[in-house]
Amino acid sequence: MIATASELLKKYDVPGPRYTSYPTILHWTETPTLDEWISSVSESLDLTERHGNGAAIYVHVPFCHSLCTYCGCNSRITRSTSVGGIYVKTVLKEWELYRERLNRSQPIPLSELHLGGGTPTFLTAAELGELVSGILEYAQQTSEAEFSLESDPRVTQPEHLSTLYQLGFRRLSLGIQDFDPLVQLAVNRVQTERQVKNVTETARELGFNSINYDLIYGLPFQSQQSIRDTMEAVTRLRPDRIAFYAYAHVPWVKPGQRHFTEKDLPSGDEKRALYEFGRSLLETAGYHEIGMDHFALESEELWQAANRKTLHRNFMGYTPRLVAPLLGLGVSAISDAWDAFAQNEKILERYQERVGKGEIPIFRGHKLNREDVILRRHVLNLMTRFETSWHTPEAYVPYLDSVGERLEEPRRDDLVRLTGKTCKVTDDGRTFLRNICMAFDARLARDNSTAQLFSRTV
Repeated sequence: MIATASELLKKYDVPGPRYTSYPTILHWTETPTLDEWISSVSESLDLTERHGNGAAIYVHVPFCHSLCTYCGCNSRITRSTSVGGIYVKTVLKEWELYRERLNRSQPIPLSELHLGGGTPTFLTAAELGELVSGILEYAQQTSEAEFSLESDPRVTQPEHLSTLYQLGFRRLSLGIQDFDPLVQLAVNRVQTERQVKNVTETARELGFNSINYDLIYGLPFQSQQSIRDTMEAVTRLRPDRIAFYAYAHVPWVKPGQRHFTEKDLPSGDEKRALYEFGRSLLETAGYHEIGMDHFALESEELWQAANRKTLHRNFMGYTPRLVAPLLGLGVSAISDAWDAFAQNEKILERYQERVGKGEIPIFRGHKLNREDVILRRHVLNLMTRFETSWHTPEAYVPYLDSVGERLEEPRRDDLVRLTGKTCKVTDDGRTFLRNICMAFDARLARDNSTAQLFSRTV
């Protein structure tokens, strides 16, 4: 008997990683030494330059004026305007420390620069100018360089956008989450459609050519009507990209989430139904699903990259192409050299102290072994192309022999097609992409502390 859509949603409703990396952070086991880390970054830069590409830089700005109670990011709530200038100087010092250790004769080639948070526009326009100019002074932009930032519409001013546009920024991501007043009040992020419209229109008038909205489903008091109202507002404003994320309720990790209770949240079935309803509204409005929880108009570069099969996924989300290494600057920022990961100190004072002492402030990371690297490629293929294969010795490790068995249930439910050593995700299976990737996750399978249920029994 073929399971109904409702039965499938219930059956595969199990926690799983978002796979912005493989292995996921929970399974990082071997932090590289500083020398090993610098060596990995240097080798990645050498490879990048040989192919005529550049690196990516992510800068984490942790400050926010107020706490959004749904938030799982590393943030520092403050109204003090004095912290921004000090932080900018610390990040630029960290950038200097990297350049000294890499000891390259030419400026580092740069293909992507992204400001995230927190709230990057917590900084003044002048501080943003100092930060970005200080990075670009010692980098050589590639011809296809893309600069982007995340922004809170409530605090973003025209001078922020004007300054960043002049420095080369063309993509803006706005944190919306939901337009329903009751939901906004519950998560302490009250903003009107008018505020969002003003920032969107200002950015477009300046010349920003890609606007992204971040939306969340599964928030307290959300309903199909609130999702409908939100999507209608989004359709009126017509962003180029949309990220439609699942809310993760972890109050034992993020105490701010205790502002509401589990009773205020939609149940597992209701939560997934909200996503499916929202997705159908987006598709009707002309948006195409390009990967897990991400949508784009046909005119958008991400949609075109998906069709060219050059789409990439990293800690910044989906990007049009593979860019490596990714250097993370700032407190808690994560770096990726493809065969190694590194994360900075997560406590602001500790981060600033170590940089002040002339130390690159890494506190954890992971060196990938051969199996990790190969499985990482398969997970990335599934996340960006909805298929992968392991016919060649370079794409094979013994763990893959068990994938067919692990995917037997999804195969019977027509979520995947398995042919020899090829796995293809069906259109119906895209909803369960996270579950399918879990079958390729050897570290998850071997972790006895992690529940091994791939799906629930209907």
